[in-house]
Amino acid sequence: MILYEDKDIIVCHKMAGIAVQSARIGEKDLVSMLNNHLMEQAGGNRTEPVRVVHRLDQPVEGVIVFAKTSAAAANINRQMTTDGIGKIYLAVTDRKVMDKEKKLIDYLYRDGRKNMSFATEKKTPGAKKAVLSYKLLEEISDNRTVSGYRSLVRIQLETGRHHQIRVQMSHTGLPLIGDRKYNPKDSSGLPLGLCSCCLSFLHPETGKKMDFYVTPQGQAFSGFCIPQSV
Repeated sequence: MILYEDKDIIVCHKMAGIAVQSARIGEKDLVSMLNNHLMEQAGGNRTEPVRVVHRLDQPVEGVIVFAKTSAAAANINRQMTTDGIGKIYLAVTDRKVMDKEKKLIDYLYRDGRKNMSFATEKKTPGAKKAVLSYKLLEEISDNRTVSGYRSLVRIQLETGRHHQIRVQMSHTGLPLIGDRKYNPKDSSGLPLGLCSCCLSFLHPETGKKMDFYVTPQGQAFSGFCIPQSV
């Protein structure tokens, strides 16, 4: 689902279950779909592929931007490393939220062999600081969950670490619904409740502020009054 496109960038609403870029032969991914789209636009003559400047995990849906040129990719990458990109997520936990608003600061270590990250001590070699803030938006009853509730939270990222939201929320006692890696006791049967709903950045060519918002489509979000902007 293309939300915006010009000569420099393509902004999409990635659906849950689709990989941004897959190493598996024959598996459909967003990059190959967009390259096919650009090839069709160019009448089969385009040779320059889209550039991946950030990623969303395969089970996560939401807004994602791709660069069409190396200059655009370099510009957006600079924004990524200087906090020029704004990312807001909506997430669903299967627990009752006691602290309605909180800032989480942890140090995460990534285990590449397991493709998982863990909260650890600051002094652990390879540990990186991870910061996010969450706010409870709504709570509804759901007898499929371990707590009897589903809770919708708004999350603002200050850093971008591997599986950061999933790890930090689990570590603080609010694991996400449908998270097979970090919430193995989940009994709901629902898919992962995580959506990158808002992405803000400066256009790499014009410098204009670009804001994109999507409404989560996943079943974990059903029953909530999803805000039209966050």
